[in-house]
Amino acid sequence: MNLLDRAAILHFHRHRIATHGDDVMALGWRNADSQHKRFEVIASLADFSGRTVLDVGCGRGDLKAFLDARFADVAYIGIDQMPEFIADANARYANGSPCRFYQADFSEVTFPRVDYVIASGALAYRTGDTGFVFDMIERFYASCERAVIFNFLDASRFPHDHPLLQGHDCDAVIAHCRRILPDVEVVRGYLDDDVTVRIRRPTEALA
Repeated sequence: MNLLDRAAILHFHRHRIATHGDDVMALGWRNADSQHKRFEVIASLADFSGRTVLDVGCGRGDLKAFLDARFADVAYIGIDQMPEFIADANARYANGSPCRFYQADFSEVTFPRVDYVIASGALAYRTGDTGFVFDMIERFYASCERAVIFNFLDASRFPHDHPLLQGHDCDAVIAHCRRILPDVEVVRGYLDDDVTVRIRRPTEALA
């Protein structure tokens, strides 16, 4: 992701922070329900109890609260390039369960080794790099011990004229995932234009 892409993301979210404040719409979601439905799908695809989770594009750490309400002893790490979101997340969980938040461009940092890598919304941003989504999926998978779970916008249903967000070719994304590993689960239907994918390592399938 280049400098112009990063600047566009910063401008987009700062405008939405100014407009929506603490509402989830500042994160880029349409509303709380669309965020919640994505989280429900993620939670249905693994048992996160006692596991380490890296949340790529974590925003204010909403996924941490969602997982904590459903699973025990989740060790959570969040990363996001927006300093405002990371500051809010650190304040929100200052006295909570163990977690760490880092402000960084996730396309450039080295990810820690964790049980699960989750990316909800992180692959939705428009970029001039046509291979970006495929490169990131491979990096997510390389960092997970058990599985990577991510969602993305379906290009056949998401508007092509959005100033910042973009959809992807579902068939191309899924085919790329299956070249990494055949055990790929695809979930559709929870929202009109969103798709969730899980790539699970063989050790996780046997657990």
